[in-house]
Amino acid sequence: MTATVTERSAAAGLRRPGVPARRRTRAPESEASRPPAPLDARLVPAAAGAWAAAHLGVTLPAATSGLVAGAVLLACAVPAGYLVRERRRHPAGARRRLHRGVAAAPPSGAALLALLVVAAVLAATGAHVHARGGGLLADLAGRGASAVVTARVAAEPRPMETREWEAEGRFRVVADVVEVSGRGARSLARAPVVVLGPAPWGDLTLGEQVRVRGTLVATEPGDDAAALLITSREPERRGRPPWHLRVVNLFREALRAVTADLSPQARGLVPGIAVGDDRELPADLRADMQAVSLTHLTAVSGAHVAILLGAVLGALVWLAPPWRTGAGALALVAFVALVRPEASVLRSAVMGAVVLVALLLGRPARALPALCGAVVALVLADPWLARSYGFVLSVLATAGLVLLARPWARWLTHVLPRWLATAVAVPAAAQAACGPVVVLLTPAVSPYAVPANILAAPAVPPATVLGVGATVLAPWWPVGAEALAVAASWCTAWIAQVARALAALPGAQVAWPGGTGGALALAGATAAGVAVLARAGPRRTRPAVPALAVLLVLLVLPGPRQVVGAWLPGGRPPPDWVAVQCDVGQGAAFVVRSGPGAAVMVDVGPAGGAAADCLRAAGVRRLDLLVLTHAHADHVGGLPEVLAAVDVQRAVLGPGSDPANAVGAVQRQLAAAGIPVDRPVAGGPGARGRAGEVGWEVLGPAPDAVAAGTGEAAVNDLSLVVRLDAPGLRVLALGDAELDGQARLVRLLRRSPVTVHDVVVMAHHGSPRQDERLAALLAPRLTLVSVGADNDYGHPAPSALELYGRSGPVLRTDVCGAVTVVRTGTPAGLGTLSSCRAGGEGSGGEGGGR
Repeated sequence: MTATVTERSAAAGLRRPGVPARRRTRAPESEASRPPAPLDARLVPAAAGAWAAAHLGVTLPAATSGLVAGAVLLACAVPAGYLVRERRRHPAGARRRLHRGVAAAPPSGAALLALLVVAAVLAATGAHVHARGGGLLADLAGRGASAVVTARVAAEPRPMETREWEAEGRFRVVADVVEVSGRGARSLARAPVVVLGPAPWGDLTLGEQVRVRGTLVATEPGDDAAALLITSREPERRGRPPWHLRVVNLFREALRAVTADLSPQARGLVPGIAVGDDRELPADLRADMQAVSLTHLTAVSGAHVAILLGAVLGALVWLAPPWRTGAGALALVAFVALVRPEASVLRSAVMGAVVLVALLLGRPARALPALCGAVVALVLADPWLARSYGFVLSVLATAGLVLLARPWARWLTHVLPRWLATAVAVPAAAQAACGPVVVLLTPAVSPYAVPANILAAPAVPPATVLGVGATVLAPWWPVGAEALAVAASWCTAWIAQVARALAALPGAQVAWPGGTGGALALAGATAAGVAVLARAGPRRTRPAVPALAVLLVLLVLPGPRQVVGAWLPGGRPPPDWVAVQCDVGQGAAFVVRSGPGAAVMVDVGPAGGAAADCLRAAGVRRLDLLVLTHAHADHVGGLPEVLAAVDVQRAVLGPGSDPANAVGAVQRQLAAAGIPVDRPVAGGPGARGRAGEVGWEVLGPAPDAVAAGTGEAAVNDLSLVVRLDAPGLRVLALGDAELDGQARLVRLLRRSPVTVHDVVVMAHHGSPRQDERLAALLAPRLTLVSVGADNDYGHPAPSALELYGRSGPVLRTDVCGAVTVVRTGTPAGLGTLSSCRAGGEGSGGEGGGR
């Protein structure tokens, strides 16, 4: 009996009087040695099935979805039979397996659940499609009829890119139709439409009721909008927003007011990061953020929800858990209302809450079933989400964090400190999960995405918290709100610098095949890379960590970045460069060397500093001549940065008077810098001269074209056409000359003894309006196209590439990046250096020009 009591006492952690207790020490369990929690993947088939059912169901007639749902229900009999048989054979064992280990759960149970969910989603989707597809709205849209539509604004108006022939901008507005009338009929309706309207539509606020007449156009099956409404009329305001949306609009407009006097990046990023209002974000900064995968910072995401809830729960740590939970729920509801309860915001809130709740509870293994449950609930409520790229990216990013971030961080702790391993693993996991889908949108990969997110990460939480604080204070205490906004702008300045610095580096976006094949290839490459690294095992290379950190900082700070970046592949033209077609996106900037540290430059590209960076990389300190062909923003927008970067001796500007505001702005900037300016025409005074080692001549426009040309349509034809003669190189830059201007140039060149040119900069970024006679007459040995990737003008046109490709290679900056013409030891004497992807037009290398 005594022995039994002793054993029980020892087992209970007790000791007998007089007997010293033996200390039992336990070695602390490190993160690297802690076994991973079991993965509960039972709901994955149900979530995947729900997603696929909704994706397909929105494209089918309602009756078809109902029939398929019935068939799926009948199919449920098979797994249900297996499940019943399994439970009858091993009732207690089955329950233990289901309770103790998710891996031992019967597959028939998961299959039955997945089929039931698929049937439910198909039935719900059919009901949604039936409610939207019937009625007068669908009938009028199918006929392309004119209709009067009454609707409520459901999402913030978004500006559309203004075409060069449009006098004013247009806006895209998502609205929920309330009533529609047309062809003598009137009926109530309940469906979303996309309104494409003139500038006054940009003044609408969320929740306003408007009425307008326009033309209804049917959308493709599966589109989340029931129809397009195209109108040239102003909206007729018919009702104010509901009270809660009026409150939200008040806070958001007050935030815009307190940030109105801040720097351009702050006007866009502070409201963008705080409440998703990125209307004031500069276009060049938006492009840079897209290039390095930072655009998610201004699209309210799960990270914003996590930051806000983390701040609220941290501030209320002294409260009892139930009260803290309640306060967190209230903060979440208020935040969703503040950033506007649009579908994307609700989706992001759900996804962010899934991860945050799982981490707060210390049960990350339960995050996957919670994510799957959220997917099922969201597609049941709105099946069109299944076809939304935003929804796909949100779910994949969350899944990447849930499944990959922790094991990758554990693996990286062998190489990096734990804090840095986590900082690297989180964006890497999200990028790996989202990369194949991003390629479907933009056929390119961003090598600097993970470094950009690592560098920007420390500034995001304070920018978010300070921005939300400024939003809350703005209507009541503008001075305090402005102070918080200024503090937030210090954080956003770092984010903007990271985006601009890394986007300006060579290879910021590497071309990748698009379409399904490209997405599968990237997914396969990612999986193979992860497998190889995991098999190789981590090696202890801690001494390399400080060097890596120093390199990342050098790539961001403006001064050192120019030095470091210039030595990267493609970062600096070689010493024997002759000419450079700068990569400035959708714009134009071409440089010809005119002496040591000097050059002649034709156009300066859009705003953003890319043209100035091109000059610095080439070692140009002085422009002997600056040619500004005409005053469109994609040709003169970068003038302030160029004037700040180099010394300009002389400038010539195209003779056109439109657009008047832009022409005046260019003249004022050149006058302020003390630069003499000529505005020559072909054959007139000041139409030729010498700039260092380069002779130049204006070949267009002719005086009669200047006298006849008026209005916006003539601006392109009045752009300067310039011939540059450098030692061993003859270049013709065609500006934006249209067919009339090119025809005049043909007549002029036929009277000239010099027609063959080494290099031609194709007119108007490779538009389809190219004169075949001019291309044949010039017969360029190399044609350059300065064009932006994924521009929506359709530049360059395949017909233009084929036309000029008959006489030599055609290199385009959207595929090749910057193109450098260099001297070679070959008989041809000239070659090209670029980063053209394999198979791209004019893949250049040494000897790429003849």
